Amino acid sequence: EEMPVFPKISLRPEVEHYLRNVFKNTELLDAFGPERTEQKFETLLTRLSQPPAFTTVRLNTHLASVECIRDLLSEEIQKQLKDLRKCDFRILSHPKLPDVLLIPVIGPRENLARYSSEVIVGVQCGNAVLRGAHVFAPGIVSAPKFMKVGDVVSVFSDIDGKCTRGAMEFQGNKVFVGNGIAEMNRSSIFCSGEPLKGIGIRMTKPVCLSPCFDKVLSNHIFLQNLPSVVVGHVLGPVPGERILDMCAAPGGKTTHIAALMHDQGEVIAMDKIANKLERIKQNAALLQLKCIKAYCFNGTKALATDATGSTTDGPPFSPESFDRILLDAPCSGLGQRPNMACTWSLKEVLSYQPLQRNLFTVAVKLLKPGGVLVYSTCTITLAENEEQVAWALQTFPCLRLQPQEPHLGGEGMMGACLSRDQLKQLQRFNPEEEESSQRTESDFIQQANKDTIGFFIAKFVKVP
Repeated sequence: EEMPVFPKISLRPEVEHYLRNVFKNTELLDAFGPERTEQKFETLLTRLSQPPAFTTVRLNTHLASVECIRDLLSEEIQKQLKDLRKCDFRILSHPKLPDVLLIPVIGPRENLARYSSEVIVGVQCGNAVLRGAHVFAPGIVSAPKFMKVGDVVSVFSDIDGKCTRGAMEFQGNKVFVGNGIAEMNRSSIFCSGEPLKGIGIRMTKPVCLSPCFDKVLSNHIFLQNLPSVVVGHVLGPVPGERILDMCAAPGGKTTHIAALMHDQGEVIAMDKIANKLERIKQNAALLQLKCIKAYCFNGTKALATDATGSTTDGPPFSPESFDRILLDAPCSGLGQRPNMACTWSLKEVLSYQPLQRNLFTVAVKLLKPGGVLVYSTCTITLAENEEQVAWALQTFPCLRLQPQEPHLGGEGMMGACLSRDQLKQLQRFNPEEEESSQRTESDFIQQANKDTIGFFIAKFVKVP
């Protein structure tokens, strides 16, 4: 059945036009014909505004066994479900990703009551609610005049960002994300003058029901989208290696790499934004991973240029000093889900390609001969994905594209003049696949591999 619950992602006309040309490029049109390409593109726009069908939980196998964490998780979910009556949350193991558990999202539930008391939240907050979060007070933009603690309210996401903070009601473009109970009254949200924190609305009947993992088992689990976990496995770190994560915050992939190395070796994490760097350190500490060193540093300047090279352990680094490098590049982020609205201009969407190339160039120079470089983004454009691969292979004759293991996504997208064999070695998660009707566990896993955020992975080896 179709989901009228979510409209398609709202983009600026220039951006939608640009993406339409990307997804209806001549190579694709020749391969699939105009109707099929158009239909795939429209499905993609609808999919982007909906959350993926599964919550993916990566287990910190460094601290406990999969079985042990699974039991703890199961107990935690049972506790949460007491309020939600008996909903059947299954926990599935992923056959190709030993450190991943999948929890199917229940929904979207179409026949929930709507209450006259409406709370409007910002679009980021609304997106988080669709993935299982409660409404934190700073996310609330508008609340009814007499709202008090204990009131039952309906929560809507302000997808165009037009609602004035503190309004009593809002008639603009809004999407229903579920019902909840107020944990604060109106005046303490808008009139207290104190910095807001804590839960403002506790969600009791969200449109998409998935467990809430805020502060749950925080040393044992890490909420991470499926393709982001795949990246760590594709990089294939080995204990004792020296590995660089170039744009590392908030540290999901960094901590995964360290866990895959059994915390033996050295994982250098860099990010140029100081407060984001704190998140990496906190996550490493929570998960008790000691081999991670985090530096606040701009990746484009990470190569030591003078003859002496770097005197300290930290950046800048001397050439050819890493066994493996992950460049999870800053990108336009158009693969994120749910994403009901992107207000970016075309100029902003197109601004990432040069930065990605600068970072990539530094990465190639920092990599030892025989070393592995993995490039990934959470976006869907050709310019930041397949075109970057074509550029890299042309610019750096020392690089060879490698097959990826595990390969759970589709192959690379046509349109960047790469050969069929090259496309097969790339991994693109494109959430435009048709719905499957799940019957068996393996149908569920199939769907979990397809119904993800939009994501791209390329793996290179540097030939000595």
